[in-house]
Formats: sequence, structure tokens, C-alpha cells
Amino acid sequence: MGLLFDIKRYAINDGPGIRITLFLKGCPMSCVWCHNPEGIGKKPVKLYTRKKCIGCQTCVKACPEGALQLTRSGIVTDLDKCKMCGTCVEVCPACALEISGREWTVDEAMHEIEKETAVMDRSEGGVTFCGGEPLMQPDFLLELLTRCGKEDIHRAVDTTLYASEEVVERVIPQCDLFLVDLKMMDSEKHRHYCGVPNERVLANLKRVAASDVPYWIRIPLIVGVNADEENIRKSAEFLASLPKPPEIVNLLVYHDIGKNKHDKLGTTYNPNQFTMQAPDEATQKRCLDIFAEYQLKAKIGG
Repeated sequence: MGLLFDIKRYAINDGPGIRITLFLKGCPMSCVWCHNPEGIGKKPVKLYTRKKCIGCQTCVKACPEGALQLTRSGIVTDLDKCKMCGTCVEVCPACALEISGREWTVDEAMHEIEKETAVMDRSEGGVTFCGGEPLMQPDFLLELLTRCGKEDIHRAVDTTLYASEEVVERVIPQCDLFLVDLKMMDSEKHRHYCGVPNERVLANLKRVAASDVPYWIRIPLIVGVNADEENIRKSAEFLASLPKPPEIVNLLVYHDIGKNKHDKLGTTYNPNQFTMQAPDEATQKRCLDIFAEYQLKAKIGG
């Protein structure tokens, strides 16, 4: 069994071709700009969209645990009582409540993947395992990778590589492509903005680069965090020094899409109010030029 919190069909930015992307719950990092904060924890979480709520109290009356209350701020959940049974989600006429994360068997997940094989075949696509951090559920992930491999389905793993050496070594032979998030090169800054140091990430990236499996690099480009010339140049130097260079470096321009999800979770986006901005066109071009200096193919987006 594994815990998924989303399935995205017809994905075009999660690897080659048209893909189905499975989002596995749990992540060891807590990046300030995280796009999927509902995927960080290891357990299901409840999301509430205040503007959808019509205040009918249907959910309050239906909750078997008496965990819900209508207040001036909307529906409030007593997390000590709530068992994430989903009753409130089922009865809400306005779809204001959601539960993110439920257990899936390997067979159930494979059934969803196999629905998309015709599209995958025509577009030379496949399946991408994302998160959260998929390496936090290694047994479930490896079963799915093995099953997909037997069915000749292209397999990509979108990962921070913040995992044990043993897990990475087990996944490498069952993977056709790694999509690796590289946040920044300075370990203390990495801890400051992501919650953990980066030595493990860089060591595992060297392992991937030494294997026969191709990999892409994804760098979030954030002014105030990592879009400075020093970090970009160190990133390019490191990648150029690896046994095998990445097929491409995707520079992902910062946006605050995660803010809306924090609102639904009842948590705060960027609670320490770090300065984070999208880079202007001149900064983007300078970053591309630096990677070109090191004979690395890079592009904005992807």
C-alpha cells in the first residue's frame, strides 16, 4: 500500500511525451516556496475553501466525531477528534472540503496508469512518480516501477534525491529517467530555505550521473534565494564536473502558487517573510548564458 495525494493526467511538463503523474505523499524537505504543501506530511490532510462554503452546516451535522464547527471564519476542524473519514467531503454540497491523501494498492495505482497507455504510446510518454518526495515510500514506488517496466511503460522519477544511498541504488535500475530538483549549492542556505542540508542530495546526484540512466535537472529560479550569479555558476560547475552531464537544465521561474494551498490548509505561506521574487528577463538570460559557458543545455521552464 502507498499514500497518494493526486493523479494528474495529460501532463506535458513531467518528462517526455504526454504522461500520467502520480503524487506520493511525504517529503523530508520544507521548501519555503513549495507548490504542494499538502504533500509534505505523511498523513492525509484536510483542505477547506472558504469562498465555496455556503454555511449550510451539512458537514457539521454529518460528522460522526463531532469534529466540525461553523464559526465566523468558516468551518473549523478539531484535529484531535477528526479521523479523516471523508464524511464531510461526501456530504458538502458546495465541494468546499477536500481530503488530500488516501491509501492505494499497487493494483489500484496500476489500473489508473494502464488507462493511459494508448495516449502514452502515441506521444512516447509514460508515467512520472512525483510528490512530495516519492523516495520516501521506496517499497511502494519500487513495486510500481517494476510493474511498469514489465509492461514497457516509460518511468520517470521526479525527486529531490534526499534519501539514503541504499534507496537510490535500488531505484536506479528500475528507472528510465530522473527529474532532479537542485535547489542551491550552499548547504547552510539549503537548510535555511528547505529545512535540510544538501550534502546527501549532491552525493546521490553523483550516483545517478555515474549510472546509465539519463537525468534532467530542475532549478527553481528565485531572486533573493538562488538566482544570484554565484549560486548559478557553482551549480553549473558542479553539473559540468559530473561523470555524465544532465540532458537538460530546466530553470523554473518562481511563482507563489503554493500560497492558495496554504490558505486551504489553514497554514501560512512563507511565515518568515523571506524576500522571494521572479527573475526579470535579463537575469534569466544571464543564467542561461552561464550554463552555456559550461556546455550545458538549459532553458526557461519545462
